[in-house]
Amino acid sequence: MGACPVKERVIIGDACVAEGAVWLCQSEPRFAQAMKGLPPLPLRLKPDGFAELLSAIVSQQVSVASANAIWGRLQAAGMTDPANVATASDDALRDLGLSRQKARYAHALAAAGIDYEGLRGLPATQVIKELTAVQGIGAWTAEIYAMFSLGRADVFAPGDLALQETAKLIFDLPERPKEKELRAMAEDWSPWRSVAARIMWAYYKQHKQREGIR
Repeated sequence: MGACPVKERVIIGDACVAEGAVWLCQSEPRFAQAMKGLPPLPLRLKPDGFAELLSAIVSQQVSVASANAIWGRLQAAGMTDPANVATASDDALRDLGLSRQKARYAHALAAAGIDYEGLRGLPATQVIKELTAVQGIGAWTAEIYAMFSLGRADVFAPGDLALQETAKLIFDLPERPKEKELRAMAEDWSPWRSVAARIMWAYYKQHKQREGIR
C-alpha cells in the first residue's frame, strides 16, 4: 500500500496504521512506552453496510465473547439482511440472543433506509450525526462504525470502557476517566485518534489478557 490519503485521512492499509503510530509515539512519549512489547497493531478494517452496524449494536454493553456468540446465531439465521430482520418478530430476535431493547434497535435499523454508500463521502462528524439519528445507535456505535467500516483515521470512542481503563493505565491517572474527560484528552491525538485507539486496545489486550473490542 502507498501513503495514507491526507484529505480527511482514511486508513486503507497497515502503512496508514504504522504512519499514525509513529506520529503518536513522537507526539506523546507515553504512547511510545505503551507500544514497547506490543505486537504489530491490527488493521481492524471491516466492510460497511447494514450488517456491520447491526454487529456494533450487538456489541453494545456486552463482553466480546457474548457478542461473538450472539452474532454467530444471527448470521446462521440470516439476520444480517435488513429484509429478514424487518420481517422477524421481536421474539424471534430475542430467541437468537438479542435483548428486548436490542431487538427494537435492530428493527429500527432495518427500517432506517440508511444510504450506506453515501456515508462513505461524508465527513466523520456528519456520518456520526446521520447514524445517531437512528434509534439504538449512540455515539459509541457510530464512532466504531466510522473507525472500522469507513476507515476514518481521526475518530475516537471515548465512551468505550476498555479505552477508559487503558487511559488510566497508560497515563497513570488516579481513576478511570469519564467519557467527557477522555474525549478532551484525545484531542491531542488528532489527526490519528483511531490509531491511538488501536494502540490502547492492543495494550488492554496484553495487560488484561482479554479483548477490549470485537
